[in-house]
Amino acid sequence: MDTSAPRAHTSNRRGRRSRQEILDAAARVMSVRGYAGTSMSTLVKETGLPKSAFYHHFESKAGLLSAVMAQGAQGFFDAMREAHRTPPEGGTPRERLRWYLGRTGEVIENREEFLRLLLVLVMSHEAAEASEALATVQSVRDEGRAYMRVMIRSAFAGEGEAAADRVADALAHFCMGGFDGAFVSLQSADGKPIAQFMEELADATAALGEALLATR
Repeated sequence: MDTSAPRAHTSNRRGRRSRQEILDAAARVMSVRGYAGTSMSTLVKETGLPKSAFYHHFESKAGLLSAVMAQGAQGFFDAMREAHRTPPEGGTPRERLRWYLGRTGEVIENREEFLRLLLVLVMSHEAAEASEALATVQSVRDEGRAYMRVMIRSAFAGEGEAAADRVADALAHFCMGGFDGAFVSLQSADGKPIAQFMEELADATAALGEALLATR
């Protein structure tokens, strides 16, 4: 009896599982130790997989980091889209921004590993050899600002398209900076809940947007 097909299927499934185990372990360890501080021997110990398994799935440590960042980015933005899938109808710009940023805060809390590694890579040059990973970092930053612009524009949509575009263009970078600060605050364990930080950021952004429109 030919059993080659079932064996191949099982082998593929094990291969996918070992690749995912490596990605999960690398994301967890790199988010704490950084890229330079994460050795292959540490990852071997974390996963229990032989070093050969790493090089079977990834050509190098830089390639592993690139895959970690790509997976983390997809998971983060998938979570953002799901969190904002059913925005409220009506409401003031402040109320709508509070809704959007409140749910953004929940995503931040559930994606700490990816965001921590992202911040380390943004602030250091330790992964200069991993060009694909650094390209992903820049792409995530760009997409994050674009996503922030969409949230602000949606919050001010009741003011008209031109007004909403004007506010969103002016404040997307400001709101992104607030997002970064909220995450640093969370990592610092300085006692301020992320929900409170997001509420204050929503209020500040709404106030700036209203002041901007008042100068028309």
